[in-house]
Amino acid sequence: MIEATDFRNAMSLLTTAVNVITTEGVAGIHGFTASAVCSVTDTPPTLLVCMNQTSRSHAHFVENKILSVNVLGTQHEQVSNAFASSKFSSEDRFKLGSWNTLETGSPVLEDALVSFDCEIEQIQEVGTHSVFMCRVVAIKQSQQDESLVYFNRSYHQVGQIEIA
Repeated sequence: MIEATDFRNAMSLLTTAVNVITTEGVAGIHGFTASAVCSVTDTPPTLLVCMNQTSRSHAHFVENKILSVNVLGTQHEQVSNAFASSKFSSEDRFKLGSWNTLETGSPVLEDALVSFDCEIEQIQEVGTHSVFMCRVVAIKQSQQDESLVYFNRSYHQVGQIEIA
């Protein structure tokens, strides 16, 4: 039997992109930081997003049935920390950064590396988490090429660094 702490320690060595997942609708505006995001298929364009069922905003995502995946650049460490912290209210989190919307109305971070605007088509419960199967309805990509990643419980930078 593998212990949960052993699994978490091993998974900390899997480098992942840092994303802020957002929603806005009848259940209000909410967001959280996630690394558990991946592509499923390009026909139709589909992502999966994993979210802890005990999260204070879980029910809001389920009720709104929409979300945006905002892939963070290196300048977004403060945004990531705010959306990961329980110390910030939903409203205070969105005071960081500039936000807009695409097709669904979910908040899109203006200077994200890329934002995927999605409709949640299916939700599957797996252990402590919900797996949202999300059909991508719009994409907004920036010209930035430096990504914020998470490895071994700390942030790192991946991409081109311009030397002046």
